[in-house]
Amino acid sequence: MGLKKIIISMLMVLLCAVPAFAGYIDNFTKDNDIKAALVLLKNANAQEVFDNLEENSVKIAFYDLSQIDYRYMNQFAVNSIDSFGNRFILINSKYKNASPEEIACIIAHESFHKLAVATFEEECTATNKEAYYWGILKQANKQYKDSKLLSRLNNLSQLKVSSTDTRNLIDEKINNSSFYKEQLATTSENTVKLPTFDMIAVR
Repeated sequence: MGLKKIIISMLMVLLCAVPAFAGYIDNFTKDNDIKAALVLLKNANAQEVFDNLEENSVKIAFYDLSQIDYRYMNQFAVNSIDSFGNRFILINSKYKNASPEEIACIIAHESFHKLAVATFEEECTATNKEAYYWGILKQANKQYKDSKLLSRLNNLSQLKVSSTDTRNLIDEKINNSSFYKEQLATTSENTVKLPTFDMIAVR
């Protein structure tokens, strides 16, 4: 096969891949801002994130988390179950206007919560992945809007950079956090079940 034919074949593959992926991400969300974040994850070769989402057929949406419980109103996102038993990642609607890079990191984090219960081990894994993808996706020359989410991501990134092979500062932060100790001490097994929500309020 000549060089020209090879180049044409490669272009055809690329052109077919774009609409194919567009259809693929429709399985996860209807929201264009979330789709943009998923495209960034695809471009960052974050196949592990998509594998996690597929494992539990997870959908993603923005949601007023206070509608679930007022205690969730300031959280960045939660893993949840709708009234039909479907798994959802609900991103706090406060961050609807966050950058696609920040939203992508939220999705990456929440995708690693695969169990029907929350655990310290899973929280550590999810948070380390969140920091990892922020390190990849954050654009050095981009001006990000100041927010609690941006502060969190920058802080996690700094903890990751400052960690060593023998000391993971992100794990230490989680294990010493009064927030997580309270959240994960609600049952005798140190686990908490996923909250349920009303599909009608999904944005």
